[in-house]
Amino acid sequence: MASSMSGMFPSQQPPPVHPVPGASGSVQPGFPVPANRSTGNNTLVDELEASFEACFASLVSQDYVNGTDQEEIRTGVDQCIQKFLDVARQTECFFLQKRLQLSVQKPEQVVKEDVSELRNELQRKELLVQKHLSKLHTWQQVLDEVSVQQQHRKASELPPPGPLAFLEQASASLPPAPLKPT
Repeated sequence: MASSMSGMFPSQQPPPVHPVPGASGSVQPGFPVPANRSTGNNTLVDELEASFEACFASLVSQDYVNGTDQEEIRTGVDQCIQKFLDVARQTECFFLQKRLQLSVQKPEQVVKEDVSELRNELQRKELLVQKHLSKLHTWQQVLDEVSVQQQHRKASELPPPGPLAFLEQASASLPPAPLKPT
């Protein structure tokens, strides 16, 4: 693994790996010892960190706060942000290359990750469906209650049926008569 990470640290040799005794007493390779950052060698991670810090430094610098030339300030900030974006793209490219190497060397690992992601997505969507179903059930209850209340109101508002009730209902459903022009 240390050799596969050497592309990310182009100016450094892979760090030495120290053996770690295993549970059965056998010797297993351990984790690489982190390199000292004060050696002056820039790695992709160091460049990303430095450009990120430069973005913030350019925004809070006293030169920019007290500066009067807004175009100079804007240009400096734009340059810092562009450098950060460039290094971020390089870092993304590095990890995409490692992902490609992993997919070629261990395709079953990629399939396992895809299955895991699909299961998580399915679980998330099932929870969302349950949430919507509970809301739907709540609103159906509200609508049922409202319709029952309206039926009770209509029943209490109707006058007792009389001999002209049928004619009153029929005339209520007719459109109004047009007016004659004079």
